Amino acid sequence: MLAKYVRPMLSSGVGAIVRWLHGIGVTPNMVSFAGFVLTIGAATLLATGSLRIGGGVLWVAAMFDMVDGALARLGQSESKFGAFLDSTLDRYSESITFLGLAVFFANQNNAQTPLLLIFLTLVGSWAVSYTRARAEGLDVECKAGILQRPERLVLLIAGLILGLVLPVLWLLAVMTNFTAVQRIYEVYVRTSTSRSKQHASN
Repeated sequence: MLAKYVRPMLSSGVGAIVRWLHGIGVTPNMVSFAGFVLTIGAATLLATGSLRIGGGVLWVAAMFDMVDGALARLGQSESKFGAFLDSTLDRYSESITFLGLAVFFANQNNAQTPLLLIFLTLVGSWAVSYTRARAEGLDVECKAGILQRPERLVLLIAGLILGLVLPVLWLLAVMTNFTAVQRIYEVYVRTSTSRSKQHASN
């Protein structure tokens, strides 16, 4: 949902960077790996307690996620492996980011609540990704959901920079799992409709 409105607004500013990268021979996969390395750096900062700086680095890493797709489209080098690699690195990036936060909170007093929220957020985010992948494996379109990865990332970065980490973790823990339930319901509706049409044709 967020990507639908935010990406067009940012695309003009990113365009010059994308053209320059294409001109010097940088590939989309290189950009994806660079963004992943930056995310590791952000997670390290989070683990050491530099939450605002870590949030800033995470924002820069998120920009790389926009650039790699635009670079692939510009160079007409979009590929199934590139899409697979990008999606896989996204899952690792999200997990590593929350691992950094978990390390930070594990060294604080009253760590039980934030650690539980981090666990629930990771379960929800993986479920959101899995439900879509599994649905598409069954040839069922599944893109519904109020809190997809761009929204999760924006919320987390905002929480880190503004010092609202715990409230954002509560929101993420609840809404990621709610989004997974939304996708389960969407697949149920779509498959039920397909069965109804099959029965009607028979």
